[in-house]
Amino acid sequence: MSLLTIVHYPDPVLLAIGKPVGDDEFGPALEATVLDMFETMEKAGGVGLAAPQVGISKRLFVMDTPNDDGTNERHVLINPEIISVEGEQTGDEGCLSFPGLYQVVKREMRVIARARDINGDEFELDVADLAARCILHETDHCDGIVFLDRMSPLKRQLAKRKIKALQKTGKWN
Repeated sequence: MSLLTIVHYPDPVLLAIGKPVGDDEFGPALEATVLDMFETMEKAGGVGLAAPQVGISKRLFVMDTPNDDGTNERHVLINPEIISVEGEQTGDEGCLSFPGLYQVVKREMRVIARARDINGDEFELDVADLAARCILHETDHCDGIVFLDRMSPLKRQLAKRKIKALQKTGKWN
């Protein structure tokens, strides 16, 4: 396993729609990429990491979110699709591609997603709370959407100013 480099906004790969993972791509190389993504995410202190965040323009992400009983649940979602959403939650959201930037973002409370696992088998995941927020955030990355796009115009403008200031001081790259 090896650590991957997390790209920062406004890297073009973050703003592009990821390509679906093809049937011929399942196998040892994809498994190694997924293990590297988990290691990179954990080292960076994240709960989710999408392939575009490590410079790979593919529809794939990993997540590791806590359960109510204190255990964690790891998932790999390949070619994710949001099947249904319900409810609403508002809370602080961060992103490994936006280091040090946290903003209040409104998301749905419950999500049902369909994806393929590391073996290529299709499955559905029905989650709520942080896991739902994570699936929505990471699926957005697969779609070329960053969490700035989910903010009000005023908050987006303020966040972009903060990013520019961090870039000038060298604390962004």
